[in-house]
Amino acid sequence: MKHYVLALDLGASSGRAMLAAYDGKTIQLQEVHRFVNEPISKDGKLYWNVPQLMHELEAGLQKAYQIAPYESIGIDTWGVDYGMLDKNGKPMDNPRHYRDSRSCGYAAKLAQELPPEELYRRTGTQIMDINTLFQLMSQRDTEGFDGCEKLLPMPDLFAYLLTGTISAERSIASTTQMLSAQSGTWDTALLEQLQIPVKLLPEIAESGSSKGVLSEEIQNRLGLPPIPVTAVCGHDTQCAAFAAPAKTDKHIFLSCGTWSLFGTECDTPILTEQAAALGLSNEVGYGKKITFLKNIIGLWMIQEARREYARQGQNYSFADIEKMAVESQGSVCFVDPDDPVFTPPGDIPGRVQDYCRKTGQPVPETPGDVFRCIYESLAMKYRKALDELETCTGETYPVIHLVGGGTKDRLLCQLTADFCQRPVVAGPIEATVYGNAAIQLLAMGAIAAPEDARNCIASSEQIQTYEPGQFPDQLYSKFLTMIN
Repeated sequence: MKHYVLALDLGASSGRAMLAAYDGKTIQLQEVHRFVNEPISKDGKLYWNVPQLMHELEAGLQKAYQIAPYESIGIDTWGVDYGMLDKNGKPMDNPRHYRDSRSCGYAAKLAQELPPEELYRRTGTQIMDINTLFQLMSQRDTEGFDGCEKLLPMPDLFAYLLTGTISAERSIASTTQMLSAQSGTWDTALLEQLQIPVKLLPEIAESGSSKGVLSEEIQNRLGLPPIPVTAVCGHDTQCAAFAAPAKTDKHIFLSCGTWSLFGTECDTPILTEQAAALGLSNEVGYGKKITFLKNIIGLWMIQEARREYARQGQNYSFADIEKMAVESQGSVCFVDPDDPVFTPPGDIPGRVQDYCRKTGQPVPETPGDVFRCIYESLAMKYRKALDELETCTGETYPVIHLVGGGTKDRLLCQLTADFCQRPVVAGPIEATVYGNAAIQLLAMGAIAAPEDARNCIASSEQIQTYEPGQFPDQLYSKFLTMIN
């Protein structure tokens, strides 16, 4: 007998409803609905379009049930953003987008009253302006919290709109910079110090626990039975990390999509001053496993550069982009993908050229040169992250498991193997969805243990290995000199 579950996977640029069929040995995925996730710009502010996203999620729920009577629903999304509910349980407004500029400078502002190393010791989270804590500090200073009864991270907001259950799943809560790394509970002392009302925060729910069932309103409107909603790892990165088909305890996972999350699994958080200074983050995955990782801008630069060229009348497929980058004859040049100049939407190619010009490097002229520069800069950031992880943990990691959309990009996979001097095992592409589905199947008891889930995922996908070629160390030294 097959078990069917539905994974609702929302990324920063698109979302999908994916039906997963488990036959006892493998998981087979079927995309039943795909949609674009486009933010709304209003009065100079950037928002997520939650009503439209809910419309698309509900369409996915209906389409999937027409194919197979799935037994569970799981939702994963990007991290750090949140929605607000009023006293009647109604959403107050569309949630602000992490690329909105409102929280810029708040990390530095907090550093004046709380040393960054102390904030890191308490929360274990990489300090970035986009984090929920800094968004809430901005909210405190501008709109305030009047009328707000509860804050919900994005996957928990969507689960609430489907079930009425209020809670924050642990993995997504660990992206907020408000969860205590020691106790695993909200750091109420920190919130009180910053005058952020503690009462707004929901209870923490464990990954794999229940979010209730579809509400009667949803059932009646969509013509569905009371299907359970499972709190999978709400943070898409943690679903992807769980799905990495690792055969050894010591390995690196690289979840590569709009963002790149480069890290490893640990039993306990690493809260040293060195880890804080290097900008490494301790997030929580399935089974309270610590994922010690670095957040790096990922394929966002490729995606946004492609959009900019399209606005200029030059339409390139991703296959075109890879081919142009491979054939580029331009001089070697690098950018720091995490420089704030590359965060907002807009003219990424022009900014890449300006960055190279200002740093005294050859300026990439053709689109192929620009894309090659971005690819090689990303692979260099992965090399830097690998060095930092190995320095902090004292371990050597023999393999990199690259999962997510980046596995389709053979050039990036090979550059990562070359620059990091490690084999890159690429796949599965749909790691986030596999992780989402596997956690639901574990919660149902259809799969017995996490290691069984990983073995099942490895058997379900074709995995490709990229062996490292020669790599001139002077290029890495050039990159480090340029970004420091």
